Amino acid sequence: MTSLYQGCSQKTLAPLATVCMPLDAAMACCPACVDRRPDLCFMLEDLAVVGEFRGFLTKTNALALAIGVIIGAAVSNIVSGLASDILMPVIGLLLPKGDWRQLRIVISKVTDAAGKTSENAILYGHFLGTVLDFLIIAFVVFLIVKALVKPAPAEPTKTCPECLEKVPVAARRCRACTSALN
Repeated sequence: MTSLYQGCSQKTLAPLATVCMPLDAAMACCPACVDRRPDLCFMLEDLAVVGEFRGFLTKTNALALAIGVIIGAAVSNIVSGLASDILMPVIGLLLPKGDWRQLRIVISKVTDAAGKTSENAILYGHFLGTVLDFLIIAFVVFLIVKALVKPAPAEPTKTCPECLEKVPVAARRCRACTSALN
């Protein structure tokens, strides 16, 4: 079994599972060698945090959520590319101006002394493109979830002859009217 402080110059510490020697609270390290070689000791707090983090990742769905976010971002990039590079040019052919994502309503136009023109405009073409991207991404995610996630099978039930309430097959009494079931 390894000791808590594997690099500790003093070999008197208890194993990791049962630390019974008093430890220096400031360093959370072996008091016998903290003055001589503090670089050889592992921090007890660091080991506890790593253990807690490992428990958090394995006991909760945090790891699955992180993987889902990463895969979701990748799918989002793929679908955005599909929308902007394949679908939008076809849709642009059907519209009179072609590049419909650049459609705007100009509110004001200002020209400075150097001759540079700046516009204050509502970019409704960009907004409509973003909404269309969202709808395409949502539809693709819906199809993926529908293909991969199957609903849990329904628990088998029977009907109470007195009140017609659905009860589990293993039930001996109806939960609604308390009549005996066969």
